[in-house]
Amino acid sequence: MRDASAVFSLPVPTRWESLRRQFSADGYVALPGLISPAGLVELRREARSLEADAVRRDFRMPGMADSPRHMTTLGGHQIARASPVITRLYADRDLMRLLSSLLGEAVVAVHDPVERHVLNVLHHPGDTHGAHTDDYPLALVLFLEAPPHTDGGLLEFHPGRGDLGALDAPGARRVHHRPADGYLLRSDVTAHRVTPLERPGLRRTVLNFAYTTPGRQGATTSTASLLYD
Repeated sequence: MRDASAVFSLPVPTRWESLRRQFSADGYVALPGLISPAGLVELRREARSLEADAVRRDFRMPGMADSPRHMTTLGGHQIARASPVITRLYADRDLMRLLSSLLGEAVVAVHDPVERHVLNVLHHPGDTHGAHTDDYPLALVLFLEAPPHTDGGLLEFHPGRGDLGALDAPGARRVHHRPADGYLLRSDVTAHRVTPLERPGLRRTVLNFAYTTPGRQGATTSTASLLYD
């Protein structure tokens, strides 16, 4: 198993304060090149193996404005059984130290085995992860595959707004990420979604690592079970 220090290219500590300020202001911070070249090869290999057990989802999410879900997913409980690599990366101390610094308070692992770390794959035209907020405060998203910026698969979010209608209001942002990039989102209070893939032959494969703070371990909705159980 590869050591986490060889998989992640974490920002140097001298940058953490500026990243923290950006995260505090926007509820979002980009982490370009968070995965090393060798780490990207390894995580893509893991994802390809895991995808064989992933489940296709095509429905509208109740409780989230009936927003669409057209995607292929695998829950954390299944990932934990099949991928010690991902399980170990999720709990990496240096990564958790970075996240705690960016949030400005202690960050801990999510107890819920289903939501802890999940695989999301968009790979058909129109595939999308519709409007939502998350159960837990932090989502660290790691890009293993990503389409060009003109072809969909963009993160769309509205800083400081948790109401899903904010995604269609002035101030909403769209952001493109490349393979090996990551981002951190204050995902419980920030409305967000992924724009649909625009054409055949595209893939957007991400790992989503969910984290929380001490004393906040209960899920606030049952929506995750519809995507990942």
